[in-house]
Amino acid sequence: MIIEQFINGKIKQMSAYISAVSDQTLHYTELDQFIVDTMEEWASLNVTDITPNSAQERVFWHLIHEVSLHGGQALQQNLFFKSEMNTCIDFFNGIGSYPIDCIGWRPIA
Repeated sequence: MIIEQFINGKIKQMSAYISAVSDQTLHYTELDQFIVDTMEEWASLNVTDITPNSAQERVFWHLIHEVSLHGGQALQQNLFFKSEMNTCIDFFNGIGSYPIDCIGWRPIA
C-alpha cells in the first residue's frame, strides 16, 4: 500500500472517530483501539523516512500522538483538548487553517 493512500484513508477514519467520540455517539475506547490498530498497520509498512509528505499528514500524526498521549476519554473531559482536535478535523475538512503548534512526525520502525 502506498503511504499517501494509507494516510488519506486514515485521515477520513480519524475524523469520523474523533467526531463520534466528541458527540458521544461512540465510546472513547473505540478511538483508542483505532490508534493501536493504525500503529500496527503502519509498522507493517516498514517506513524509514520520518518526514511527512504533506501538511495533512503532519496534522494526522499530530492527532495520533496527542490521542495516544491523552487517550480518547480526554475528548469528553478536556475542553481544550477537544477544541484542539476539532481544529485539526476542520483543517482536514478544508474549513480551517493549519493548526497552531501542530508538530507531526512519522514514527519509524
